[in-house]
Amino acid sequence: MLHTAGVVLWKDLRIEMRTRDAIGAAFVFSLLVMVIFNFALDANTPEMRRLAAGFFWVAFAFSGTLALNRSFALEKESGAGRALVFAPVDAAGVYLGKFLANVLFLLVTQIIVLPAFIVFFDTGVVADRWWALVLSFVLGATGFAAVGTLFSAVASNTRMRELLLPLLFLPVTVPALIAAVETTSFALGATDSASFWFRLLVVYDVVFITVSLLIFEYALEE
Repeated sequence: MLHTAGVVLWKDLRIEMRTRDAIGAAFVFSLLVMVIFNFALDANTPEMRRLAAGFFWVAFAFSGTLALNRSFALEKESGAGRALVFAPVDAAGVYLGKFLANVLFLLVTQIIVLPAFIVFFDTGVVADRWWALVLSFVLGATGFAAVGTLFSAVASNTRMRELLLPLLFLPVTVPALIAAVETTSFALGATDSASFWFRLLVVYDVVFITVSLLIFEYALEE
């Protein structure tokens, strides 16, 4: 399984390094959403800075959907999707490789967008809470990719995958997004405690990674 995951991960990374489709689209969309929020809501007020984490994760949720939508699109367009189904490898390894690639794409997008977010919303990370921002990004991206990779495989077999994917998986990611907003707010100094939300993110990630590994074979076949 780990060997299969490594091969799939390396393949997706090489494709992304050549095309930069997923990261490029996610970055441009995130930047556009934050510019709109900045000018439409007068984001430089104290109240808006308190809500800045929510704006960041809203932009990330929609831009991340664009990146996840490409997860199985290349295999579908080239006909390699059927080859994945019939390949004599563990389907869980295919999921793990795709999942890790998506986590890396989402984390890179977050890191690239973060400076623009700090400038637009005139905010910053509290000096002794930088670790909270790192955990928030890693755990949030992990949960987002865990669910998104599974539903991307399901949606890739439909004619309207661009529309079906967000309809399927965004409602499922609501707990993770809420927890990510709260943990990011803690890192920015808007709240005093976020221990419950960190625990929720960890539990969410473990549960959905485990479930996805177990049922991905059936999702891929369908």
